[in-house]
Amino acid sequence: MTATTTEATLAVQPVRLTALAHGGGCGCKLAPAVLQDILQGMPATAAFANLMVGTDTADDAAVWRLNDSQALVATTDFFMPVVDDPFDFGRIAATNALSDVYAMGGTPILALALVGMPVDKLPPATIRAILEGGASVCAAAGIPVAGGHSIDSVEPIYGLVALGLVHPDKVLTNRTAREGDVLILTKALGVGVLSAAFKQERLDAAGYAALIASTTQLNRVGAELAGIDGVHAVTDVTGFGLLGHALELCRGAGLGAELIAAPPLLAGVEGLAEAGVRTGASGRNWASYGADVELADGLADWTRDLLTDPQTSGGLLIAAAPEAAETVLGLVRDQGFSAAAAVGRMTAGPARVRVA
Repeated sequence: MTATTTEATLAVQPVRLTALAHGGGCGCKLAPAVLQDILQGMPATAAFANLMVGTDTADDAAVWRLNDSQALVATTDFFMPVVDDPFDFGRIAATNALSDVYAMGGTPILALALVGMPVDKLPPATIRAILEGGASVCAAAGIPVAGGHSIDSVEPIYGLVALGLVHPDKVLTNRTAREGDVLILTKALGVGVLSAAFKQERLDAAGYAALIASTTQLNRVGAELAGIDGVHAVTDVTGFGLLGHALELCRGAGLGAELIAAPPLLAGVEGLAEAGVRTGASGRNWASYGADVELADGLADWTRDLLTDPQTSGGLLIAAAPEAAETVLGLVRDQGFSAAAAVGRMTAGPARVRVA
């Protein structure tokens, strides 16, 4: 078969992107326990005086002090398809990558594309559409895709290196929560359940619309949180689920947390979860950190699955002083996060999460 014939065949017989990947979205992330084991023994970064945030904590991005008024936020994120539409896949991956900059209180300044594609299975037009989707999100964030790198890979992979700026005194981290802080979640949960239902061809049009709307909503409100007194810590909720990222806040601050058993959910998620729809990553997450979680008596397994559900391009989890909580909620909702809600509070240690 000639190259021309191959391209024509691919063009008239489109391949489901999700069929080319063994996982999808933030569900591709290594399980927390596996990642922790791999990172043990990594060289300490304390010797670099200008490195404000490095590998010593499980934070969302690295931060390097440039001068008295600027610090550079640097991060990267990439994954395999969570949907089949190439433009939507690009949008979701780019939104997710930029989220780490916003979670640190930063404002993105530019991005680099990371592209790995099975060029023998996908036509150039499909790959181009993925990149166009990512570029459209970067344009909405006011930044260019200024370069990148591409390889021929077995599975389709796309993401960004994202760089941003923040004032050194306004860096938000996941390790500075305080006892009594209210925990605010900006997006409803259930992305993993919806993506699993999509892959199983059990997701209706309304569910798909909810999936796309959530995963392509930029967490740009994070840059505004950096200027609010009483906002003590922030992280974004992605592959480790709400429980996993709440535990990161606990471990960073040496505190415990209490979460409600009924956080806001995306439309249609509860019924799908009750019917047994879940991702493999949900179970891996629980196996990794379940020993540090106390569940309420009688909590249904499907409810636990939602709390460990991997959130591709999820919301921000904000630890705010009680007196600042309503201000923060008002700001977040005014920025279009209508599902934002208080989902718990920080408590005295040890570093465990109790689900009430």
